Amino acid sequence: MSKVLLVHGIAQQYRGPESLRAACAPALCDGVVLAGGRLEVADVAVAFYGDLFRPPGSRGLDFPDYDVTDLADPFERDLLRAWWHEAARTEQEVDDSASGTRGRTPRWVQRALHALSGSAFFGGLAERVLIGSLKQVHAYFADSAIRERIQHRVLAAVTAETQVVVGHSLGSVVAYEALCAMPDQGVSTFVTLGSPLGVPNLIFDRLLPRPREGRGRWPAGIRRWTNVADDGDVVALTKTLAPLFGPGVQDVSVHNGAKAHDVRPYLTAEQTGLAVLQGLVGDGP
Repeated sequence: MSKVLLVHGIAQQYRGPESLRAACAPALCDGVVLAGGRLEVADVAVAFYGDLFRPPGSRGLDFPDYDVTDLADPFERDLLRAWWHEAARTEQEVDDSASGTRGRTPRWVQRALHALSGSAFFGGLAERVLIGSLKQVHAYFADSAIRERIQHRVLAAVTAETQVVVGHSLGSVVAYEALCAMPDQGVSTFVTLGSPLGVPNLIFDRLLPRPREGRGRWPAGIRRWTNVADDGDVVALTKTLAPLFGPGVQDVSVHNGAKAHDVRPYLTAEQTGLAVLQGLVGDGP
């Protein structure tokens, strides 16, 4: 049985648990080796929920053929605006001078989508894929049935042998809520990669359990929590989580190159490997 459970992020609806594990487990093993330890591929499992976002009967496209008119929901627009602003902060070529516009017309939305799809961070990602990504994040928080089914997948994947849970992107939110919901689990270590957990209003304030007085609940049973973020990661808008969840969070910075949010450079990072290794072998209380 696996010792490490990986919870993936968005845009995985056309993959499966084994194909995702085949891509991610060796990368995580490499990170652990760089940290001076050893991890077998067989010791890594994936809590898969991507298929729950797969439109019924769809084929061909990764996402439906969305266009700017499909971004009418305030949550999706606010998240788009936040990504746009952060991309402009990290890339001089990205202009967000109209990001404060709140008109009813989709003009600024189209400008934001164009700027982001041409940014180095999103690497020419098609606008429909950007819109689909925004909609997946929104669905998790807005659709209680989807949220419950995703949580069930993660909770079912945690076994008596699971020592470390690693969550990437939206998967860090999913994993956090799952760990909070199972206080009797034996997981001791939580590792978040490119996490949006700290994004105010859009993510942090919508977490379950609800934060109190600006502080998120610490998952019961977790002894170590390492949060790994690339400063150029547009999705991880709030790079440090200790101010929100407590000083027990160790915030660590990495550099992932051009693909700042991609899960693989996060997994192969020595800092991620060390966090996982500490959870497996322990390093004192």
